[in-house]
Amino acid sequence: MIALVLLWICTLIVNSFTHPAVISPQDPTLMIGSSLTAACSVDSDQSLKVDDLFWTLNGKRLPSELYAIINGTAMSVALNNLNGSKQQSGDNLVCHGKDGRILAGSCLYVGLPPEKPINITCWSKNMKDLTCKWVPGSEGETYLHTNYTLKYKLRWYGKDNTCLEYHTMGPYSCHIPKDLALFTPYEIWVEASNRLGSTTSDIITLDVLDVVTTDPPSDVHVSRVGDLEDQLSVRWSSPPALKDFLFQAKYQIRYRVEDSTEWKVVDDVGNQTSCRLAGLKPGTVYFVQIRCNPFGIYGSKKAGIWSDWSNPTAASTPRSERITGVCDPKSGEQNSTLRRELKQFFGWVKKHAYGCSNLSIKLYDQWRVWLQKSHKTRNQVLPGDKL
Repeated sequence: MIALVLLWICTLIVNSFTHPAVISPQDPTLMIGSSLTAACSVDSDQSLKVDDLFWTLNGKRLPSELYAIINGTAMSVALNNLNGSKQQSGDNLVCHGKDGRILAGSCLYVGLPPEKPINITCWSKNMKDLTCKWVPGSEGETYLHTNYTLKYKLRWYGKDNTCLEYHTMGPYSCHIPKDLALFTPYEIWVEASNRLGSTTSDIITLDVLDVVTTDPPSDVHVSRVGDLEDQLSVRWSSPPALKDFLFQAKYQIRYRVEDSTEWKVVDDVGNQTSCRLAGLKPGTVYFVQIRCNPFGIYGSKKAGIWSDWSNPTAASTPRSERITGVCDPKSGEQNSTLRRELKQFFGWVKKHAYGCSNLSIKLYDQWRVWLQKSHKTRNQVLPGDKL
């Protein structure tokens, strides 16, 4: 209830003809560290005694040693080294009668002028809109309500336009939903203002085609690669909204084990829409995500902006069925040197094909399948069955 009364005071235009007292100065704006002497003048017809008056600031009674009687109808209060306002609607300085009744009120706006906005960054979702964010100076906190206005215009002609949809991507952001020109650079800047002043950011220049981002890749599928225990195949489709535009894309994959929060990233995917993940753990569930960076849209020479990651897709590698502690048959020992050399060779193939290289590993896959089957066959032969 007290808060509602104080808010009412800060929105009230005090008029000495309709209220028993008036505070001056009324609703002052001050820099942090300033001092203020305010006076409460009572209406002589109200039978109010100056000696009975007292002051509160934000509902807290101020000590009487700060008071001074000016004359028979006015008392002052001295406030030194003021801190920033605790609320952007202003701090409530109130003059009370003996019974605690509110006689008059004033709002103190104590803060700093806005700093120059910095780090303006913008992106266009599928070339249909433009969203920009900025940082409100090195500190940002002014303790006063500060308005930020994003403005833009075509570089060589046209009038200034004002962005209208604020706070779409955080407190310092604005969204331009439509009516954007392509192949023509824009000038974009941010203006900041409050009761203590105003300032303007540096102007940035950009072409919408150079800041395009997309929806995440769609139709992500993760599947096993035959009986290979350490690999998964990943396939996806290009972002649907850009399929009809001339562009290239870079893709990035990240994956993690089911019970881990640590992602491993594959950067060398390139423009292909499939990939083989190798070196995985057998019998393990993996979560996979993909994102896209469009570039070269209509010949633009600048890289685009990474999309969000796709929704996680899960798949598990086959569980290993090898039995340890069983000797190989003697016939296999005769080929141990050849098998060791093959293992080293295909180990090299696997190393250089890790991730999503264009190197074919079809022969390596065939050899791995054959090796796993041969192990299973040998493991079924117990030592007592040997000749």
